Amino acid sequence: MKQALLGWWLCLCASSSWAHGGLAMEQDMCKLTVGPYMMHFAGYQEDAQRTEFCEDIPHKGPTIIVLDAVDSALRDMPIEFRIVRKSDGPIESAPEVFKLPPAVYPKGTLMIRHDFMDDGDYVGLVYAGADRKHASVFPFSVGKSVGYTTYVLFALVLLLLAIGGYKLGRSRLQKDIELQNHREA
Repeated sequence: MKQALLGWWLCLCASSSWAHGGLAMEQDMCKLTVGPYMMHFAGYQEDAQRTEFCEDIPHKGPTIIVLDAVDSALRDMPIEFRIVRKSDGPIESAPEVFKLPPAVYPKGTLMIRHDFMDDGDYVGLVYAGADRKHASVFPFSVGKSVGYTTYVLFALVLLLLAIGGYKLGRSRLQKDIELQNHREA
């Protein structure tokens, strides 16, 4: 029993190692494909435990988004970045939340600071090249992500179910042994 609890504890503690940090680019979940080119995406919120995220934004508030050109060809192209509110209509007519006009970034890094005022669903758009030749569209949400506490609660529920199943199985086994001993007597 102690070994099972220790195993659960180690799994919970090791969750931070599941982040993308040490992975090769092929396994990197924080990458965008902009036409034939690759960009790395990272987001930060100062009050969100100072951890990097690359999918949903934990909660509304000041956010820093960093886009790094992996392919050096992107450093010679104008790059534009937009954030729009997700809507049912075409993306071109969606309400614009943020826009970084096209510019060339010789160092390959775009740093965007935006204060998300509302929770909800958004779409990020990255355009590269003249006349928006290459594009990347990625949906994300603000304030809707499943937090660490949800995973811990889920793990605790699984642990309680496992303990309950163990005790139920053990009591049935004990009854079977007593019934077998009663028959033999």
